[in-house]
Amino acid sequence: MSEPDKHEPDPAIPPLDTIDDSQRVPPPRRPAPPRPRPIKTTEDIPPGAIAAFGIVALVALLLTLKWGIPKGIDWYHHQDWAWFTQWTATVADPVHDYLSAHTVGLPLTATSAFVIWQGVGIVSLVLSWITGAVGARLTWTAHGACSVFMVWDAAPAAGRPVAAALAALAWTIGSLFALRGLSLRPLIHLHNHNHPAR
Repeated sequence: MSEPDKHEPDPAIPPLDTIDDSQRVPPPRRPAPPRPRPIKTTEDIPPGAIAAFGIVALVALLLTLKWGIPKGIDWYHHQDWAWFTQWTATVADPVHDYLSAHTVGLPLTATSAFVIWQGVGIVSLVLSWITGAVGARLTWTAHGACSVFMVWDAAPAAGRPVAAALAALAWTIGSLFALRGLSLRPLIHLHNHNHPAR
């Protein structure tokens, strides 16, 4: 037979009392570390260092003006830019042809429509890049989609896929700037509203 358990039961644990929100005391705030004193050029940097930096900057500027810019201009004149002009013509010519075919009977000429198409593209690209405004980005997106559609519709049948792909590629390169900082992740804001009870 087993002996009865002589172990005494634990004392009763009293229930926890909750503290009303209005009586809670927030933990004391720790003081922020001191901020470093900003550098003042005339006081903190020795005059000799300022003079040396100025001389080095002046020499670098003179060397750039004397040799750098002429070499850059020489390089530019010896490059074959035919690929760029061909790419531009592959995209722009079908757009102009599309506008010529679809502005017949309108008070707007095909040339005016083409200039408007170019202007809207440039302005929406610049505004999207600089301001990041939603309207400018939507305009840039619509401009790119319409451009690819016009190239697809007006390009010769044999080169239609390549022309549309080059138009889409040109638009995506511009989108690197126009849609900079755009994220498809949802932005979640959590707000903790701890108001004292009244």
